[in-house]
Amino acid sequence: MRVTAPLGRRRVVVSAADEVGAYRVLHVADPDGPVPWPGQFYMLAAAESWGGGHDERPFLPRALSFLRAAGGRLSFMLEDVGPGTRRLCELAAGDELWVTGPLGSGFESPDAGPLARRAILVGGGVGIPPLAAWADVLAAARELDGPAAGGELPDALLGFRDAQHAAAVRLLGGAKVRVATDDGSIGHHGLVTELLAAELDADDRATVYACGPPAMLEAVRAICDERAVGAQLALESVMACGFGACYGCVVAVRDGGYVRVCVDGPVLDAARLEAVPAH
Repeated sequence: MRVTAPLGRRRVVVSAADEVGAYRVLHVADPDGPVPWPGQFYMLAAAESWGGGHDERPFLPRALSFLRAAGGRLSFMLEDVGPGTRRLCELAAGDELWVTGPLGSGFESPDAGPLARRAILVGGGVGIPPLAAWADVLAAARELDGPAAGGELPDALLGFRDAQHAAAVRLLGGAKVRVATDDGSIGHHGLVTELLAAELDADDRATVYACGPPAMLEAVRAICDERAVGAQLALESVMACGFGACYGCVVAVRDGGYVRVCVDGPVLDAARLEAVPAH
């Protein structure tokens, strides 16, 4: 599903910022923007000091999925992994931000009714935000229609490096959460895709929704492909424009040719992909 973005970028104000384990959550006042759909993203750039320094090229905007959107406020979860994300993480209440969006296509709603397949959300690290937004939508639909019509609460299988990163679990409501960590400091000691494989081996009547690093998404794609389980993957990609003009985020599809992650995705049906490419 796609909500169309207004033309141009908007200068908005950061209303608050929270530390959540290894991550920072920015809350942004965006009263004039449309309400996005889970899986869509925004291009973000700090209004001030956005660049490498004197006579150096400015940073490209950073593509980030939203965590939540309600009451004219957007929330984004970030991790400081380089100069661009570091500058965004430095923003505090009162600072200004350029936003463009919502962009791209989000998750597709599952079939309704008593025969609906259950939803399994699979995420890793900063891939949590679109899943949190999707869990909110699924939980709201279930509350509106009742368990018989809306199905069970979705299972959320979330993978992190360690307990500090796993603090982001509290950002995801409306789901039954299980955690895997690389170091075994919390939850399952191993890969989140190991939890997924076991879950589908026990009951494969499900649709999988996933977002995370490319290696994780490729494992999710392969696991679901082997079991003929439907999956929607929110791909990560470095983007220069967000509008499909630069063709810097293309991925190959099974029937030949390429699609652009920023306009044809970022959410793609896993069955369309031969593989999820590394960055």
